[in-house]
Amino acid sequence: MDLRKISCFQEVLYKEAGEAAKQPVTRVCAVGIIRNPFAGQYIEDLATLFDLGEQLGERLTAEAMKFFDRPITSYGKAALVGVSGDIEHAHAMLHPKLGKQMRAPIGGGAALIPSSAKIGVSGCSLDIPLGHKDDAWSFNHFDAMTISLPDSPRPDELALVVAFADGGRLNPRCGDAPAGR
Repeated sequence: MDLRKISCFQEVLYKEAGEAAKQPVTRVCAVGIIRNPFAGQYIEDLATLFDLGEQLGERLTAEAMKFFDRPITSYGKAALVGVSGDIEHAHAMLHPKLGKQMRAPIGGGAALIPSSAKIGVSGCSLDIPLGHKDDAWSFNHFDAMTISLPDSPRPDELALVVAFADGGRLNPRCGDAPAGR
């Protein structure tokens, strides 16, 4: 793995819509920037990226865990591919091996990990969706973090992101709404 850097972002939320939270919520994401070994190429077998997602995901998750002193309730993941890459490169990093690396340190995670992927230039924003780790229908935990790295990704790079939170949205008011399942 040709790793250029890891960046971590922490948000501690205290107030929303003018109302203080009953308890602050911490959201953290860790981002790894690697050289895309398949930039500029069409490759049928993306197993190398599956393995890179697993390896980098384990490292990023360990970095993110350093910011928490309360149990994790939400998680999410995202990938941003530089413009010389292919959207499948992002999905190969995100699936199928990354999830195990994110679930293990938080004590499981029965729900699918929400994800997003896109191709972009250095400095573009990336939304990382968040959802409850065990209850995919917990409306109060549907959330997102948005990040941007001024120097990343470069055209031949990939940004892989793991995100975690120790609570849902502040002062949620949608959780008791009838579900239109």
